[in-house]
Amino acid sequence: MQKKLDKRFWAAVLIFGLMGQVAWVVENMYFNVFIYKMFHASAADISAMVMASAVVAAVTTVIMGAVSDKVGRRKAFMSVGYLIWGVTIIAFAYVRSIFLTIVMDCVMTFFGSTANDAAYNAWLTDRGDSSNRGRIEGVNSMMPLVSILIVFGGFMGFDLDTHSAWKTIYYIIGAATAVIGLMGFFLIEEAPGLKKSEAPFFQTLLYSFRPSTARANKRLYAVLLAFAVFGTSIQIFMPYLIIYYEKTLGMANYVLILAPAIVLSAVVTVFYGRAYDRLGFHRSIVPVMGMLAAGYLLLYFFRSTAPVFIGSLLMMAGYLTGMSVFGAQIRDSIPENRSGQFQGVRILGQVFVPGLIGPAIGAAVLKNAAMITNGDGTTSFLPNANIWIAALAVVAVLAVVVAWVEKSTTVKQ
Repeated sequence: MQKKLDKRFWAAVLIFGLMGQVAWVVENMYFNVFIYKMFHASAADISAMVMASAVVAAVTTVIMGAVSDKVGRRKAFMSVGYLIWGVTIIAFAYVRSIFLTIVMDCVMTFFGSTANDAAYNAWLTDRGDSSNRGRIEGVNSMMPLVSILIVFGGFMGFDLDTHSAWKTIYYIIGAATAVIGLMGFFLIEEAPGLKKSEAPFFQTLLYSFRPSTARANKRLYAVLLAFAVFGTSIQIFMPYLIIYYEKTLGMANYVLILAPAIVLSAVVTVFYGRAYDRLGFHRSIVPVMGMLAAGYLLLYFFRSTAPVFIGSLLMMAGYLTGMSVFGAQIRDSIPENRSGQFQGVRILGQVFVPGLIGPAIGAAVLKNAAMITNGDGTTSFLPNANIWIAALAVVAVLAVVVAWVEKSTTVKQ
């Protein structure tokens, strides 16, 4: 029976999904810019920060996802989590070193992953079913690029070379995230059929990591492997994306290049989610790989505005639609009433593995990158176009893995 999705549900998805992604965009795309501009971080520093955050996100989601299943509640974890998440973002206004930024990033990630990665994602799974999963994921997966658009537009009014600008930004984003947490107490509705797990906690915690569970849910684990390869390709370039546009390509107006691409990509993703409901996983993921590959090639070979725009559009559309397709397939494959327990293994594929391997590949590719001298006499590296070829190579691996998934598992057709 199809679950009814009312206006209150969609309002919660829009508010919690969007604000959560705004906070993650600030972390994933602008913390790198923050330590690059304020502390002249190296590629290795940026890689270390991304990797540390990925580890914390994975461990937190494994534990807190199981806890939310154990108590049979999502609402409290979402609301309280967003509230404290906002407070930790405000704390970045007072950070003054690369080391402290990495430490605070890990602290912030704990609360963000509790609220968003564990509780919010489990709640989305609880509230949907196979008849509407693609539609939910189409809207939810649109949030990352819509949030990028919001953050880009908002940041245009700030001089990111000054500490005062960053302090204001952290206060605004942190306060907004905390307010969303307060709203959750009145807006979020638990899934009607949600029940607390009666199993012992550690049995609940370790359930999704058992070989027997993997054998019983072969499709889910195979798709998670493919998702990890997909995410690795994205994480090769994502930590350096803004720096690449602004410093390497010399596009001070990079927002005006990326903003239209983001809007178009978001529109494509909404319709693509519906396509998944009709076509299934395999026939939906192949065009995603094609868009990514074409975008990477254009960004590697060209530096002028028009081809960079087209390449950015294809890259972002591939990224966003890929998140939608993988997200929908994973939710469709998670056993009912166990969504919290599977958020940990999901985050391994979505964040942990890509967050360790992708930035490491990116840092290796940029090891001998050109250096520039800053106004204060310090030096900074310039990301080069090799990140796109490295990302393309991983897409080739993804094609092989997807073919294996199609051959060896029964997936939604």
